[in-house]
Amino acid sequence: MDSFLFASTLYLLAACVAVPLAVRLGLGSVLGYLTAGIIIAPLEGLVGSETQNLQHFAEFGVVMMLFIIGLELEPRTLWGMRHRLIGLGGLQVSLTTGLILTAAMALGVPWQGATAIGLIFALSSTAIVLQTLNEKGLMGTNGGRSAFSVLLTQDIAVIPMLALVPLLVWPGLNTRAAMTDAHQDTDHGAASDVMHMLEGLPGWGVTLVTLAAIILIVVGGHYLTRPIFRYIHRARLREMYTAVSLLFVVGVAALMVLVGLSPALGAFLAGVVLANSEFRHELAADIEPFKGLLLGLFFITVGAGINFGTLMNAPFVIIGLTLGMMAIKASVLFVLAILFKIKGRDRMLFTLGLAQAGEFGFVLTSFTVQQNVLPTDMSETLLLVIALSMLLTPLLFIAYDKLQHRFLEQADAVPHDDIDDQQPIIIAGIGRFGQVVNRLLQSSGFQTTVLDHDLPLIQLMRRFGFKGYFGDPTRPEMLHAAGLAEAKVLVVALDDPKAAVKIVAFARKERPDLKIIARARDRVHVFELYKAGADKIVREMFDSSLRAGRYVLEELGLTEHDAHEQEVAFFRMDRHAMSDLAELWDPNTPVSENEAYLERAKALNRDLEVELLAKLTKPETAEAAE
Repeated sequence: MDSFLFASTLYLLAACVAVPLAVRLGLGSVLGYLTAGIIIAPLEGLVGSETQNLQHFAEFGVVMMLFIIGLELEPRTLWGMRHRLIGLGGLQVSLTTGLILTAAMALGVPWQGATAIGLIFALSSTAIVLQTLNEKGLMGTNGGRSAFSVLLTQDIAVIPMLALVPLLVWPGLNTRAAMTDAHQDTDHGAASDVMHMLEGLPGWGVTLVTLAAIILIVVGGHYLTRPIFRYIHRARLREMYTAVSLLFVVGVAALMVLVGLSPALGAFLAGVVLANSEFRHELAADIEPFKGLLLGLFFITVGAGINFGTLMNAPFVIIGLTLGMMAIKASVLFVLAILFKIKGRDRMLFTLGLAQAGEFGFVLTSFTVQQNVLPTDMSETLLLVIALSMLLTPLLFIAYDKLQHRFLEQADAVPHDDIDDQQPIIIAGIGRFGQVVNRLLQSSGFQTTVLDHDLPLIQLMRRFGFKGYFGDPTRPEMLHAAGLAEAKVLVVALDDPKAAVKIVAFARKERPDLKIIARARDRVHVFELYKAGADKIVREMFDSSLRAGRYVLEELGLTEHDAHEQEVAFFRMDRHAMSDLAELWDPNTPVSENEAYLERAKALNRDLEVELLAKLTKPETAEAAE
């Protein structure tokens, strides 16, 4: 126990130091966790075998992550992804396996071992990729959704891979005994450790038991969770909600292990079943803290598992194999992105995001050695290649961030539209925000010229009868072609804050008399747009938040008129405050360190409270006087 506590303290201390530093440097949390593991690796002798215990404990982070992802997907949405799951994901696994198999055979590996290596490297890291996509807000993009489809297919493919590996025995190879001691620490899955209930059953029995487990998850998730949560609700103990949530996820994972299936896949299936449940948000909120911590520990164990001794013995060989494997995977992904019409930045994200090997590769590598498919020394090299490729993945995402704007025009094969109609109103950006503005203006009898760089969105807009032009609104020639010289109003409704500021600054320089209305993401973005020359600035969530606040006031007893007056007063005071604070805002000084800004903000908040309270008490004072 003392050793376990010491190991836990060491891991958590390394994470608390390395992760905030990595995030502050813009490297992301995943690279911070991996770095923490690398730092801990030389101290492994101090923590002994507890590293292995923490490693198996941390694997539940992947299980919980897929459960939460499943909660966000309705079964209807999953069914809509079937073409990408079978087509995009299936082709990625099969083509990557074939190419790496060929390359391994060219290096002298027998076809049995080469096939196993191809299967191992065909898988990507679900944990690292999804964590990074969520952190960077890229999960909703076409590239992010495509990457998720491939990852889900890979997780499903692990099952037949585990069934295929025993058929690939390398003639004359006997590593089973050596594997028991040498590779026990690198087994990242329960498939090879647990004596599951399928042993000894005929083929039809295995099928029946597997189907029974899946049916139990589906039926139990649909019919049993509601009465269980209602029963727990009567106890009114907050910790019981957490206990039941953990019981559900861990129980599903244990059931999947017993029948020889992936616990992560079972948790994902359970999440999908509960996606329509009224308790989905409660479940997600209870699991989220455990998921984040356990995933972090998992990444630390990956970093700690990198054997730098083996790397130093043959650095050029190991690095060459790692880069070669990633190049083959990236080539397959790039071709598939073209075939499935993934364009521009999404193509780059899809290609770079999935080019690494994954955590299930550890499972297959360990399993192949146990089944006499690969020799022990080769497995050491494979494990190192997998770990190094996972270590490089956050750097690839950083490269994506740096290169996406520079190569955007080259990545998009579709030429920009020729604008043949100029109207007095130009709308740059036709997403959720711009659509409402455009519909209101056209319903009021005004014509607009709409520009957006999202071709599918423009095409969808045309199908509904609205005219729009595909093109990059940040390009000066596009704005001039749209009629910037004669326009009366420019509406900047882009999602990208930097692009919005760029458009406002250019339009103000070209047309000092032009009225510019811009969408802002937050207060700092408001100040940037104000400096750039926007006339009116609308924070994207401000008006809807005001309306929600007004509804709350009405529910608390205020009349509809009084609640509306409070809303209007708050709006006016906030507009005045933003104008004052914009003059004090300094782009080179963080808001938290700008003393003049902070003092003025405090004073304005006090003024706002006084005015709102005064408006509420005026009617009461008048009634008392009568």
